[in-house]
Amino acid sequence: MAEIKLNRCLVLEAPERAPDGAGGYAETWRQVGEIWADIAARTGRETVDGEAQMSSAGYRITVRATPHGAPSRPKPEQRLRSGSRVFNITAVTERDPLGRYLTCYATEEVAV
Repeated sequence: MAEIKLNRCLVLEAPERAPDGAGGYAETWRQVGEIWADIAARTGRETVDGEAQMSSAGYRITVRATPHGAPSRPKPEQRLRSGSRVFNITAVTERDPLGRYLTCYATEEVAV
């Protein structure tokens, strides 16, 4: 296993839905905590979303493990943020047999 360097501080955010007064809802993001991480790029591609051209990149983000059910444990549907960069978490797995680290598979999309 490659050496893990938790050298990037990321903000963990969870979605919140609030009624918009018209029968729907507005989604906002609430900060859950800060996590130190090791980020490694995986793949990238260009896509078209409606009329907008998007660049989509996959990342493997390693973080220190936390117990199941802890609010600081990343989950799919949450996201990690570093300044203006946003990494949407798609899956979370244990990285090592001892459960010391978690791997968050995430995507970052940017309009081209």
